[in-house]
Amino acid sequence: MTAPIKIEKTPEVAEALAEARPVVALESTIITHGMPWPGNRDMALEVEAAIRAEGAVPATIAVIDGQLHAGLDEAAITKLAQAKGVMKLSRADFAYALSQGRTGATTVAATMIAAHLAGISVFATGGIGGVHQGAETSFDISADLDELGRTPVIVVSAGAKAILDIPKTLEALETRGVPVVAFGQDAMPAFWSRESGLKAPLRLDDPAAIARFEQTRRTLGGHGGMLIANPVPVEDEIPASEMNRHIAAALATAKARGIEGKAVTPFLLGEILELTSGESLKTNIALVLNNARLAARIGIALASSAN
Repeated sequence: MTAPIKIEKTPEVAEALAEARPVVALESTIITHGMPWPGNRDMALEVEAAIRAEGAVPATIAVIDGQLHAGLDEAAITKLAQAKGVMKLSRADFAYALSQGRTGATTVAATMIAAHLAGISVFATGGIGGVHQGAETSFDISADLDELGRTPVIVVSAGAKAILDIPKTLEALETRGVPVVAFGQDAMPAFWSRESGLKAPLRLDDPAAIARFEQTRRTLGGHGGMLIANPVPVEDEIPASEMNRHIAAALATAKARGIEGKAVTPFLLGEILELTSGESLKTNIALVLNNARLAARIGIALASSAN
């Protein structure tokens, strides 16, 4: 019989889980593949501090030398933020990194798997992956969508990354039975922008309502995840009309250079960073912080409803 995966937890995370207090999972690819040093470390620590300030416990997920971690201390975050050759882990290569003693940062899909294994119900990220532009010929569709369809974790993001085909991403989520809930507005947000031009399938306006929705889903059984689409704060957004121009230019450059697969997203984010003269990174940090705060409030509401 195969032994269960050993998860190394920080004392803070282990204690919170043992006492059924709210814990919020955080991905690690944003540290290793999303931002440059030392801003990546500073951002990670700031996001963790924001979750603690709301009354929940942060648990950054990563695989380090083949060991799965739910929660990293400051020294481990600093080391990961400077590490080279870190794998970008999704469902397909998660077990590979564990079995081969590799170090890997978790995407949305891998973070959901690890969070569920650890007993964590809520996860905050920037934006989920989805159906890429031109997927009808490239078949480039993120594993995040299938994971949302199968793994029961609430994912709080600023919608799907705006570089994606958002209408097709919403269709794919509907097919997989994933509830997509816009927080506090009718419009589906688009990562750097508060509105994508699309109406969100569902809307809820407070964390307690989200917790009630999740508890009701659990009574039905056999459910996967839920996507909470949390718009970036008004003062931090870049309007969609402006971002669409930059995205089109970045996509054209990626196509000309033959960028494919897992390399597409980090390449596009880097191109857009240059095209916006750094403004996209400021907005990215703001939306991650905003999502972390909301995830903490949802976690607290879930813990209260369970007691």
